[in-house]
Amino acid sequence: MIKNSVKEFVFDFDTAPTPSCHASTVLPLDDGTVLAAWFGGTAEGKDDVVIWVSRRTEKGWEKPVQVSDSDNIPHWNPVLDLRNDGSICLYFKVGKKVKVWQTYYSISTDNGKTWTKQQVLVPGERIDGRGPVKNKCIRLSNGVLAAPASTEQKQQWRCFIDLSEDDGRTWKMSPFIVRPRITDGIVGMIQPTLWESENGHVHCLMRTTKGKIYRSDSKNYGQTWCRAYATSLPNNNSGIDLVKVPDGRIFLLYNNVSQNWGKRNPLTLAVSQDNGDTWVNLMDLETDDPGEFSYPAITYKDGSLYMTYTHNRERIAYWKMDI
Repeated sequence: MIKNSVKEFVFDFDTAPTPSCHASTVLPLDDGTVLAAWFGGTAEGKDDVVIWVSRRTEKGWEKPVQVSDSDNIPHWNPVLDLRNDGSICLYFKVGKKVKVWQTYYSISTDNGKTWTKQQVLVPGERIDGRGPVKNKCIRLSNGVLAAPASTEQKQQWRCFIDLSEDDGRTWKMSPFIVRPRITDGIVGMIQPTLWESENGHVHCLMRTTKGKIYRSDSKNYGQTWCRAYATSLPNNNSGIDLVKVPDGRIFLLYNNVSQNWGKRNPLTLAVSQDNGDTWVNLMDLETDDPGEFSYPAITYKDGSLYMTYTHNRERIAYWKMDI
């Protein structure tokens, strides 16, 4: 199933632009360039944290450049997206705390070499961040752009899907995905990751507070969703991401740990061949204990998986894996 793979770091210790980094996103382009973005500063949530981007060309990874403003407000969770017109949109959150996040975006029209000044995505938004919260958007079969979103307002972790009919310029929220109540309380859910199995049938897996990855399904292009339900997959209340490839397989990156707020290792690659009903673990990308290997991003292009993740909060790891 895995033909060959290569692992690299986007930057080394001696070229790291900041002491700490986290929450990467990855985007391969038609010309062979690969983009990676992440947030970095002295530590997560500090006022000097901004968004960084690096380009990988045939010569290797270029020196990271700062994209977002230095405005003494923490920046968070970038997400790269390729628009239909060939431009690249970089979404990210800005705010001292999650409950006051606002989503901004910047555009590149030259494959990530330069970026426009950041702008607010949804002016006047009344929820902590519209658009994608951590994981990539997907283009549905009807042309709509679907962004996996969530809110943490009032200590209520809830997921929704933001839908755009104009390639990310304006957005409409789905209703919140209904959270089940189990014996020890309501399941808190954030940071969904999406796939479409057939026209209009959209699915998501979600990070939760209850030791399991939860799932929800839509039969109307993400406009409404069923009540969330537990899968067999463990979750340590940390980020996950998946991608569906053209032959129908779904590849998932997650920490194979069931303790709430548990350790963030190992980082495991799993596959499903039955639309997410069952999963087989293929390999651990990282196993060192202690160590943090978290917040993965995964996408697919031309026969290969492209993956990035946080490596001990010091570097961003990158894998290209032919499948």
